[in-house]
Amino acid sequence: MSEHTFETPDVTVVGGGLAGVAASLHLANANLRVACIEPKTGAREPVGESLDWATPALLRALGFSMEEMVGSQLATYKRGVTLKLNGGGDQKYAPSEWLANPPFHIELRTMHVDRFRLDDELMKQAVNRGVTVVRDKAVAIERSGRRITAVRTAGGARLASRWFIDASGSATSLFGREFQLPQYSYGPKKVAMWSYFPSARADEGTTIHVEDRKGSYLEWIWEIPINPTTLSVGYVTSGDTIRNKRHEGLTVEEIYAAQLARFPHFERLLDRGPHKVPSVTAFRCRSYSGVAGPNWLIAGEAASLADPITSNGVTAALRHASEAAHLITKFRGRHSLPRGARSAYSRRVLKMGRFFNSGIEGLVYDWPSRDRTGIMRAGRVYTAAAWSCNALYSRLKPTGVVASFAFGALLDALRASAWAYSKLWRRLPSVR
Repeated sequence: MSEHTFETPDVTVVGGGLAGVAASLHLANANLRVACIEPKTGAREPVGESLDWATPALLRALGFSMEEMVGSQLATYKRGVTLKLNGGGDQKYAPSEWLANPPFHIELRTMHVDRFRLDDELMKQAVNRGVTVVRDKAVAIERSGRRITAVRTAGGARLASRWFIDASGSATSLFGREFQLPQYSYGPKKVAMWSYFPSARADEGTTIHVEDRKGSYLEWIWEIPINPTTLSVGYVTSGDTIRNKRHEGLTVEEIYAAQLARFPHFERLLDRGPHKVPSVTAFRCRSYSGVAGPNWLIAGEAASLADPITSNGVTAALRHASEAAHLITKFRGRHSLPRGARSAYSRRVLKMGRFFNSGIEGLVYDWPSRDRTGIMRAGRVYTAAAWSCNALYSRLKPTGVVASFAFGALLDALRASAWAYSKLWRRLPSVR
């Protein structure tokens, strides 16, 4: 392969998804020269359209205000999440009104977003700020010990720089695999399939539809109004479930339609039909340990993949991008990142990933404790802890060494409490 030459950047970012482009934009705004490697393989199939309450401030830091996004129909308001049971009954989860008052001043609205448009707008902003987009696939790195010296692409390009960020996504995780970083996995392999329907929604919220079957691992359907005339509807279940249905001879389209047909709510949408055949992705939630090295950091799903039911994937990607870019900007004049800063960043990424994923698995997905607590109560317990954690993180910004370790200890305590709660309810009679 021929080798291509690029003007030497200060930072090479692997991956042009949400985390990679956000990091590139932060770095460019700090007057660093950035090269972002992203394959030209057609339109991405992004997921993560229902945002949690910490996301709007992170988008605002990139120049995207909530009011402007809603006004341009790039987003719709989200004021809560409603859990609906197929057999009847529902529960709405939303921040309490008192959180909007002093001293908290929490914004009680968040958004649903059209990810195709959002990702495209972010990339345009990055290019306008001078980011060089290399349309190729990063396939290998060159290193000296733990220090990265260059990234090589499938097309033969070699990009050398002082600093590197891996935002290549969970399927690639280029740096994590190269350095054989320890990882923690949560729950079984899952599959999500989704499409888009022409439909208007009057209420401002995400809806999760569940057929809560006793003694079985949770599967669910999301309903998200990404703009005033379009609904995103997705089905999430275990990989084993999809594998068994495929062995029965069912196509992806048949599996998707059959699941929606089990809910009377979707009859009207199925009659109209979706915009296109369902998109499909397989994933297993996991977090790497040690996601920062002497001159590199890992961000987004390459570092930690959050389960989609948590609505925390976009927040995590934007937080990683902001914090990784901040560290490089802060220590740009040094040869390496300080060990304390590396350790603190790695600890935050790991602890937050473990908190969200282990909590949702133990309290909601896994049936032994859910069958005894009832899914509504399990959802309330998880949601209260998750939203409180995100609010604290947003307010305290525990990015220093001491603060990172203290916040990590708090997350460990919350995880231990969730474990004890789950164990207790497994021993008590069902309250269903």
